[in-house]
Amino acid sequence: MITEPRDEPVVLDAAELAADPRLEGRFVQEAHRILADLVAGGAALGWVEPPSRDEVAELLGDVVSAVRAGDASLRAAYLGRALAGFGYWLRYSRPTHRPHADLEKLAVDGAAHGRGVGRALTAALIADARERDIEVLTLDARGDNTPALRLYRSLGFTEYGRLPDFVAVGEARYDKVFCMLDLRRRG
Repeated sequence: MITEPRDEPVVLDAAELAADPRLEGRFVQEAHRILADLVAGGAALGWVEPPSRDEVAELLGDVVSAVRAGDASLRAAYLGRALAGFGYWLRYSRPTHRPHADLEKLAVDGAAHGRGVGRALTAALIADARERDIEVLTLDARGDNTPALRLYRSLGFTEYGRLPDFVAVGEARYDKVFCMLDLRRRG
């Protein structure tokens, strides 16, 4: 629970978020605002046009259902009582890929950039993956998203592939960069 403003982000998991009715009640609205603002500014989050509130609500509802089934992790970061960002990973559904998960979305409010929110969220999601015995955590990022790629590398992700000019935003084309973090215990 969040009780007072802080300089460092407070990162909550889905259960902690649900335990505070005030936060849970505003989560979809605030997540929608963050996503819509970021996408409108050209962020690489999978949309060309800002998503609707209903689309975000459906997406987050699916993620919460997967969390309840043990197949996902959802984290929300707060600066004070304001949502500063969120992220989630989902376990792969294909039977031969079930030991692994994909970090599908990490979104940080533009006003919170540079305050450690992305790092705190990603670190928490990695810790959740370890706790749930995920063997390999994957993600993909648009090739021009240098800050995100730098963050992922600093947390141990390595690039394992790239599709040149794969992401289409109007006439512009960007590489799709694939990264992985091997969480299997060695030795």
